[in-house]
Amino acid sequence: MHTEAWLAYCGYLVWLSAGLCDFLCHRRTDLPHTSGVAESLTHLLQLALLGTAIVVGLAFETGRATTLLLTVLVAAHALVGYIDTRIAFRRRRIILPVEQHIHSVLDMAPIIALAWLVIRSWPTAVQGDWHIGFRMPAVPLSIWVAVLLPAVLLCVLPAIVEFRAARAASAR
Repeated sequence: MHTEAWLAYCGYLVWLSAGLCDFLCHRRTDLPHTSGVAESLTHLLQLALLGTAIVVGLAFETGRATTLLLTVLVAAHALVGYIDTRIAFRRRRIILPVEQHIHSVLDMAPIIALAWLVIRSWPTAVQGDWHIGFRMPAVPLSIWVAVLLPAVLLCVLPAIVEFRAARAASAR
């Protein structure tokens, strides 16, 4: 693997680790009993948006249509992130300074990744046709596992645990 790919992968793992740290902050500030299900749902939606973006990036060639789709997904993630913070603020959940800095990483990483993709794939990312096609050759299974497994372990599972705790707290 090239140095550029290793650096990108390390950045991806740092981003996922920031996601895990964010969930740990939510536990510390008792999200299930403060902003509860409403905020936890925004976290699941953000994961779904960026999970979709990651799958699109792995499965499809970079072109105008995929770049536009990825841009929409990243912008939607940012909007849901804003709504997430508004929910926490309205419900008076304390957002610690460390969590605010973690949010900086979580907010900027998708934007930086998208910019890197566009720069790296120029000019096809913005000047290519609107055709959406699968990558040829396909991304190897080992890469899919290396990308998706850490995401599931570091972010998806903690999000599910958080949501279940918030749902249980709201039922009481």
